[in-house]
Amino acid sequence: MNIKTGIGFRKDFAEEFLTGSVLKPGFVELAPENWMKIGGYWKKKLNQLAKMYPITSHGLSLSVGSPETLDMEFLKNVKQFLKEYNIEIYSEHLSFSKCDNAHLYDLLPIPFREDAVKHVAERIKQVQDFLGRRIAIENVSYYTPVAAEMDEATFVSNVIEEADCNLLLDVNNVYVNSFNHNYDAKSFIEKLPLNRVAYIHMAGHTKVAPDLIIDTHGEAIIDPVYELFEWTLDKVKPVPVLLERDFNIPELAEMQFELNNLEAIMTRKWETENKSIVVSK
Repeated sequence: MNIKTGIGFRKDFAEEFLTGSVLKPGFVELAPENWMKIGGYWKKKLNQLAKMYPITSHGLSLSVGSPETLDMEFLKNVKQFLKEYNIEIYSEHLSFSKCDNAHLYDLLPIPFREDAVKHVAERIKQVQDFLGRRIAIENVSYYTPVAAEMDEATFVSNVIEEADCNLLLDVNNVYVNSFNHNYDAKSFIEKLPLNRVAYIHMAGHTKVAPDLIIDTHGEAIIDPVYELFEWTLDKVKPVPVLLERDFNIPELAEMQFELNNLEAIMTRKWETENKSIVVSK
């Protein structure tokens, strides 16, 4: 099945989405943690969703930067979930979200250090060996660096290359970080291993001060992020592109409008070169 743009599936608009025809993405994305081992009403809705759309997954609590050993019971549940719903893309954040098994409910930055590269890459390799697949790791937004010994682009690139994993390129996160930390977004992207991009995220953010924007996923995509996205597509092969909208959910027609904008850019950059985005269901 040809796939272009997708939407993050939220319980907030599930019923309207599943029964209506206003929002028509090519695929949907789920956080496995929110859906694994559920039953009852929401299990039925998940099964209904799976019959209508291909599903990708974007995890929240793998916590590749944590110091403790991986939670193998959690990974067993992830593996079963991916198999049950024929999910081809499993992605996670280049961050940590728990320590000593205490969940922090936030995505915290990992120090840009060589020892952190080796630690995180080894954990990613363990996950990939267990799941029997490559996973995609996302560049994350952060608001202060921690004990950095290298720049962010070098850190991300070294982790991806050493772990031999894929890259989930979040274009909005690049824009947010470039604004907050005063670097050039295009130069940053050019330093990444773009041959490993398997998935792209797009989203909106909130400007809370003249010198600070927050990656909220609660607003529409702004023009500079669209422009960075269009520039980026010249650098990468065709891959699925997801629109993230996690709260402050608008009318479904507004999200479809954003999907249409993304697809128009993708058509100009990719389909005119006789390229296609294909993910089998």
